[in-house]
Amino acid sequence: MNSGPDGGPGAGAGNGTAGIGDGTLAVRAGLPEPVQHEPTLPGPVFAAHYHLSGDPTGGYAYARDENPTWTLLERAIGELEAPGAGEDVETLVFASGMAAISAVLFSQLRAGDTVILPDDGYQVLPLVREQLTAYGIEVRTAPTAGDAQLDVLDGAKLLWIETPSNPGLDVCDVRRLAEAARARGVLVAVDNTLATPLGQRPLELGADFAVASGTKMLTGHGDILLGYVACRDAELTASVRRWRKIVGAIPGPMEAWLAHRSLATLQLRADRQNANALALAEALRGRPEVTGLRYPGLPGDPSYAIASRQMRRFGCVVSFTLPTRARAERFLAALRLVDDATSFGGVRSTAERRGRWGGDDVPEGFIRFSAGAEDPRDLVDDVLRALDASAE
Repeated sequence: MNSGPDGGPGAGAGNGTAGIGDGTLAVRAGLPEPVQHEPTLPGPVFAAHYHLSGDPTGGYAYARDENPTWTLLERAIGELEAPGAGEDVETLVFASGMAAISAVLFSQLRAGDTVILPDDGYQVLPLVREQLTAYGIEVRTAPTAGDAQLDVLDGAKLLWIETPSNPGLDVCDVRRLAEAARARGVLVAVDNTLATPLGQRPLELGADFAVASGTKMLTGHGDILLGYVACRDAELTASVRRWRKIVGAIPGPMEAWLAHRSLATLQLRADRQNANALALAEALRGRPEVTGLRYPGLPGDPSYAIASRQMRRFGCVVSFTLPTRARAERFLAALRLVDDATSFGGVRSTAERRGRWGGDDVPEGFIRFSAGAEDPRDLVDDVLRALDASAE
């Protein structure tokens, strides 16, 4: 069910403070114990190596392995993904969302294994599929909607879930899929990028891995590339950590520090952007030129019932289709408050004709719209005006 501004069912905080609201959690997440005359969030640590005499038995040794700035960010994300779980959840940050996705897949799978991917997920997944196949890994695919991945689950090593799916915004029942996977000895990873930890907590729903691109709403300003993996199992986490060390897919300390700073406004941004997305979806529902309108938080949406059970916020992305490619391009050109740009989750609204990239099974006039934090009336008025203008 959806939450109000202070969070909802399952809301809480780490460090033994379960039960506090999402806003408090986001503002305090990962902060170190206060030290007199020191900043509340220490600045980024720029270091390739650290003083290290004798045997390397603990602490920081080399920057490809660990960095104090990562440590605080990883602690913060872990507290958001699993409030109250403390050290039971480990988080690893990466240079991008794709680095995080690759780390889980390639650390867990071997030649002869089988993995299940959504066939309607993130656009780069087909490239990942090619590489997995080249390594002798069988790849099965199924749609997100209707929990269709259940039909191909037997004999798999890993189930990859993306919910809501990008860009179609279908939703599957994570708990149901995770329970079925566990009964068959299948690991479960959930791409939580679109929902963020304030919208959905895959680990609480039974997933082994929560994976996301921090480039999107988590950091929310369109100026950081980041990814992360959160996991409750120490052995699984160790294998992902080893992969990160081998390939060196690590974030810079400045990016990590900026990401941690941005978390403080996550609840404020998420609530405004979610509200704007719903307002936009409601306004578009009555437009005759708009078809295929999707938003999981819109009553009547095909995903609404499942999303209401497992999501606490429904995300900032709305998708819809205009009659033709030309109409969609005129619409995008007529927008004044919305940037024509890829990606999503930023405080400035963006939209794009998704078919320009190829790879997504969408109509030529399909629009993926990411609602920002503008005044809702201004945003809706701009979109409706642009629709009117694009008809000429």
